[in-house]
Amino acid sequence: MTVQADLLLSCIAFVGMHFLLSHPLRKPLVRAVGEGPFQGLYSLVALITFAAMIYFYRRIGREPPLRDAGMAGWVAGTLLMWLASILLVGSFIGNPSLVGARGPRGGPKGVFAITRHPMMWSFAIWAAVHLMILAQPKSLVFDGSIILLALAGAAGQDRKKARRMGEAWHEWTAQTAFVPFTRGLAYPGTVALVGGTLLFLIATWAHPIPAGIWRWVG
Repeated sequence: MTVQADLLLSCIAFVGMHFLLSHPLRKPLVRAVGEGPFQGLYSLVALITFAAMIYFYRRIGREPPLRDAGMAGWVAGTLLMWLASILLVGSFIGNPSLVGARGPRGGPKGVFAITRHPMMWSFAIWAAVHLMILAQPKSLVFDGSIILLALAGAAGQDRKKARRMGEAWHEWTAQTAFVPFTRGLAYPGTVALVGGTLLFLIATWAHPIPAGIWRWVG
């Protein structure tokens, strides 16, 4: 078996186990072991499968890129990564989708006025930027898996929350957007903007290759 096949299988396991543990296996496992142990099991499986993805991704090494991102790609990638960082930080502030949350309260505020799934979109944007910039065959598998899991997971989350919360969740979806900014521009909130900007600057500064503004400022 090739390393490329190992990467593909680890990505299938990562995505597949997320869907299995989030939907058909969740209820029976929670009944069997309890909510706390189940969350621990879920996190452990996610960590192991994601670690396997990273391991095989690195084992493959650098591949010839399928295309050159060019200056326009780097500029677009920088702006998108900044947005992803803002969405990620803002997703922890009043997120009605987090485990244990009581559901939406009032109208959408902060990043939730941009999209009702800011965390999922931050992961999807992160993966899409890496796929666009690196454009290596292994990136199609690795980053494509993350995009698939994030966006399909967001759609699945909508269905699950609608079943659990009923009218409250339908009202929330009526006021919010699935795709960012499709309901117009919105201010993400000062905490998300400042925190996301700091996260973006630190993460791109620590990046293995010059990225973000450091590509031109460093």
